[in-house]
Amino acid sequence: MDSVSSVRDSLPEQHRKHFETLRQEIIDFATAHGIPRDILAKPDTLTEAAKKLSTPDLTQLATLLERFEYLLVHHEPKKEDYTEALEHAERLYHLKEQYDSQVELLAEVGILENGAITGIDGKEYLIPTLEQIASRLFERREELSTKHDQGFTKLLLVPFGMSLDTLVETLKQFLLDHKKSNPSFDLDTNKPLWTKWEEDYQGVDTGDSPKLVYYPQSFTEEGHQGRTKAQILKEQAEGRWTPTSVGVAGESGTGTPGWTIHLLQPSDPTDPHSLGFASIPQQGQGKPQGEKISRPPLEAGQSSDEYLSILQKAQDDPDLPYSHESGMTPEDWIIAFMTHLTETKKPLDDVWNHTNTEKTSYLAGTFFPSSVLVPCAFWNCLGRYAGFGRSVPHNRGWNVGARFSVMV
Repeated sequence: MDSVSSVRDSLPEQHRKHFETLRQEIIDFATAHGIPRDILAKPDTLTEAAKKLSTPDLTQLATLLERFEYLLVHHEPKKEDYTEALEHAERLYHLKEQYDSQVELLAEVGILENGAITGIDGKEYLIPTLEQIASRLFERREELSTKHDQGFTKLLLVPFGMSLDTLVETLKQFLLDHKKSNPSFDLDTNKPLWTKWEEDYQGVDTGDSPKLVYYPQSFTEEGHQGRTKAQILKEQAEGRWTPTSVGVAGESGTGTPGWTIHLLQPSDPTDPHSLGFASIPQQGQGKPQGEKISRPPLEAGQSSDEYLSILQKAQDDPDLPYSHESGMTPEDWIIAFMTHLTETKKPLDDVWNHTNTEKTSYLAGTFFPSSVLVPCAFWNCLGRYAGFGRSVPHNRGWNVGARFSVMV
């Protein structure tokens, strides 16, 4: 771990970023487990310190060190055999086509630069690779088989570590660019994005006391158990993030800090090739999906408290239809919106559409504890803008619902 710059510079240029990533993962792991940084280069002392680790932690450390050593000796990353995982992911999810499409969009809108994003902590986070995603899908194939049967086949790569301010500005520019390329798209170019109580959405995920928390267990000011983005990034780096630890590191130890990987239902859940994402159905209009465990759709008309309760009940029971699902965040919705509009040429959650087939979406994966409000998002065809609002947790509306995802 010494002479970092000289060792890094001895590697081919295309592998230097991989070197930095592996090195930082090892340092973060050591810090999280109380291993002094100076003994990482002392095998005997490190071996003694590692004896105190649990078996999973010891396996993770061994994997990281093995990969780092291979890189230094062979001047290239260790090649893993992903054949079976890739074949599985391609057969069930048509993963490569979806992955390439997502990467292309993220690069086009300026989110992805040189294969990475910059997080709120100033660190660079590499985009998850096709092989990493395939490995996770393969490792979890048994529990995900039910979700696949329920129509969760649509990939969404979310640059969670970026600031929400940056993503909001990206969405604004995306809408303006889409208007230029599609003149018939009805957009208020003076205000393509609207937020209620706009000052409360600015800087909500950054600073010493961020206003927004993620994956709360309740929508209450005290005891919500939500985490800030900074806390989640730290836990991602240490391989211990909840609510779903497999969203950080699979059994092979391939973590993807700074990113979240999701599966959602496409516009037609019975057709994995269908473009865009499924709408939130109005009350009484949804069609259950799944033969193994039938999943009634999340219909509009319930409160965000009620949607969160659905998630909580399913957390510990794999036989419930909403098992392994999570509420969405503003970051998720922004990427989903851009993907949906790109693929279908129609806005996601077009709540005022005359067909009444679209709804505002509660973003039940986030919460404003100080104001006790839950974020929501929509497209307003009357005002011709995308919008973010907030709602009290017990509020119900015929035109408001929720969309869940499966995190992998």
